[in-house]
Amino acid sequence: MPAYTVREWDKLAYGEGAGQILDGHAERLAALAARSAFAGRGGSGVLEHGRHALRARGVVGILAAGDASLEILPKIDVAPGETTDHQNAAIRKRLVHMLAVALDLKIDLGVITDLAWQRETLLEILIRIFCDKLTKALRKGMPRRYITCEDDLPTLRGQLDITRQFTRHAVTPSCLACRFDLLSEDTPLNRIMKAAVLRLARLSRRPANQQRLRELAFVYADITDVPVSALRWDQVVIDRTNRSWQELFAMARLFLQDHYQTTTGGAGQGTAMLFEMNALFEEYVGHLIARALAGTGFTVSLQGGRLFCLSAQDSGRALFQTRPDILIRQGGRVVHVIDTKWKRISARIDDPKQGVSQADVYQMMAYAQLYDAPRLTLLYPHHPGLGGDDTVHGRYAITGHATILETASIDVANSTDILGRLRRLILGEEPVARQLAG
Repeated sequence: MPAYTVREWDKLAYGEGAGQILDGHAERLAALAARSAFAGRGGSGVLEHGRHALRARGVVGILAAGDASLEILPKIDVAPGETTDHQNAAIRKRLVHMLAVALDLKIDLGVITDLAWQRETLLEILIRIFCDKLTKALRKGMPRRYITCEDDLPTLRGQLDITRQFTRHAVTPSCLACRFDLLSEDTPLNRIMKAAVLRLARLSRRPANQQRLRELAFVYADITDVPVSALRWDQVVIDRTNRSWQELFAMARLFLQDHYQTTTGGAGQGTAMLFEMNALFEEYVGHLIARALAGTGFTVSLQGGRLFCLSAQDSGRALFQTRPDILIRQGGRVVHVIDTKWKRISARIDDPKQGVSQADVYQMMAYAQLYDAPRLTLLYPHHPGLGGDDTVHGRYAITGHATILETASIDVANSTDILGRLRRLILGEEPVARQLAG
């Protein structure tokens, strides 16, 4: 299967040469992308199907249609002197790290060789990690739970179901309507694991992954095969008896549900596993900030607040609910509101506004009014064009308020002491690139 790779916001030209994509493959992949939940009204929210090239937008992941696949990687700046394969490998590693943080997964990236990061797509790497974790967990035994069963037996087992006994078996008293608990492996958790294994077996194109998935499918042969739409996620209970399965449960949700991604299937349609970078960056930064501020007296909530901007005078109905990405409280009071934006800001020498949109500023002004926080931050990914390291790039006073609005950036390509860097950024210990007021 031809496998193409393009980075977020870059183009992949049509043609038969190196770094180009065949017209037929481009058409099928663009049609699949247009059916994604991220495609938007115009159908080009994932891929723009232009006259001369495919252009990736702010969604990353894998598209597979017919005999071709397309990997879309985020625009993360890595070592400029490296080859394209080495750069893509570094980006895949950073993306998997972001997913691990966002989903609270413990993934040892060091166990995957540099060659594997270069040769395997994001999907195959995630499948490999899932297979490794699942195989290791199954060696300790498949989790079991007591489930309530009903059966008609010649002898009493458990309790007698009086209602069923005197309705269904009124004329056959030799048959007893029993209700009893049975320690079983056929649980909602194991059914979800089986569904994930079967779906990944259809998606994977790497022989080693396909072999491991076949072996895992054999282990789950006696577990009921349930369609993804009918899986009972609400019945899964993670407690001290199966705590080690929490990460696998999160990964199965990643493959089967639509938290960050959407998966489309069907004859002639293809499959897609996509992640909206805005949402992933928000979750990634939010979880890191929560870890960075642990034990400092600050509490962090993600997508909290939920205050309304307006209320109708005639009915009192609340309208336009707000959901700030990150709220930081101290002593119960909101002291800092952070909104993450997965887009590049420019250096101040190029643009005094740094490319910050007016809509984003208006949004932050609404937060200043509703949450009465003394500090607001628009947080962007850092890039070399900004110079130096991640930092606060500007501070502005909001007219009529004591609130300060900041623009800042964090370098997601550099994992070295990232918790310490975020802590210093939030606690005001980072240098300010330039400070403005008014």
